[in-house]
This record gives sequence, C-alpha cells and structure tokens, in this order.
Amino acid sequence: MSINRVLISGNLTRDPELRSTASGMPVLGMGIAVNDRRKNPTTGEWEDYPNFIDCTMFGARAESVSRFLSKGSKVAIEGKLRWSQWEREGQKRSKIEVIVDEIEFMTSRDSGSGAGGGSASSASASAPRAEDIPAAPEITVYDEDIPF
Repeated sequence: MSINRVLISGNLTRDPELRSTASGMPVLGMGIAVNDRRKNPTTGEWEDYPNFIDCTMFGARAESVSRFLSKGSKVAIEGKLRWSQWEREGQKRSKIEVIVDEIEFMTSRDSGSGAGGGSASSASASAPRAEDIPAAPEITVYDEDIPF
C-alpha cells in the first residue's frame, strides 16, 4: 500500500497563471513558499528557510479560484504529488509538483491581497469575523463525575 497525500500552507510567490489544455480544460498554475525552521549552527538562532513548491489545479474550480488569488495570498492546500519528466535542448529535466484537490483561502479580502476568505467551494463568501461567531456554551466538569 502507498499513500500520496500532501498538506501545505504558505504564501503564493506569484500571481496564479490560468491557461487551458487543448481540449479546453482550465489549468491553474501557482507557486507557494512554505517555510521550514532550522537552527543555525553558527549563531544558534532559529531561522526560516523557504521551500518553493509548484502547484497545479484542474477544472472549473481552477478557473473560479484564479479570480480570488494573487501574489502573497496565504493558502492551505491538500493534494497529491506528481512527478513529471521532459527534455529541453537535449537535457532531461524533471520536477515534483502538487496536484491540488482542495484549497482554503487563509487571507481575508480585507487584508488587501485580493484573496477571498473560505474554501474554494465558497470562494465568494468572506471569512466570518470573530465577534460574529457565537460563544460555546460553558461546560462544568466535576472530578467526581469522571468514572476513573
């Protein structure tokens, strides 16, 4: 058995590029920077090291999502890895990219980056404000109620 699932969150490194296949299927390409924290052995300080990841989304959702994203938008992505290989000027090249199944916008429209707040399925809705979310009911637990 093998599992090919990827979960990442980061910021778009460039504006998404929407194009189409020969058959007319929309294809959205985007780059995402995901930071990794490592301790610098020389200074002993923790530092961020970016990883740049190419992501591709297909279909009608790709076209819809493209209208809400721009460079700098923070997103969370779930998908799978895909390896591809080609030849350019006699040299073999390859890359691994993430094929996006689900995307969630983590930047609100009010932040000025042009991203929507919510998931791709509700891309036109903005994220709820904290004061609009009802508080959870208070629950009191007594130690003598616990059976162990």
